[in-house]
Amino acid sequence: MYSDKLELSPQEILDKEFKIDARGYRPQEVDKFLDLVIKDYTEFMTIIKRLEKDLSDMNEENTRLKAEIRRIKANIEAAESSNSTSGVNNNDLLRRLSQLEKVVFGRNE
Repeated sequence: MYSDKLELSPQEILDKEFKIDARGYRPQEVDKFLDLVIKDYTEFMTIIKRLEKDLSDMNEENTRLKAEIRRIKANIEAAESSNSTSGVNNNDLLRRLSQLEKVVFGRNE
């Protein structure tokens, strides 16, 4: 993801040669500093790869959870629609049962 935006690799930093002038830098100091740069650069690349993997894993989990939420919502809607129709049927049944009890027990009001 980010590797295509980077100009240098740790190996390119390691292999870099500098010209030495009469007033140039001390090669040992340059090498020591470049070693630190390489170490940090390598660590950054490791961190980036780990974070990219974490991001990929979380995107997969997010997709899975979204699908589960859609499934649960569909189940809830189906249950609510079946409850609302059966609720009406239950009320009708209770009313009919009440009327039958009145007839059977002789309390026809």
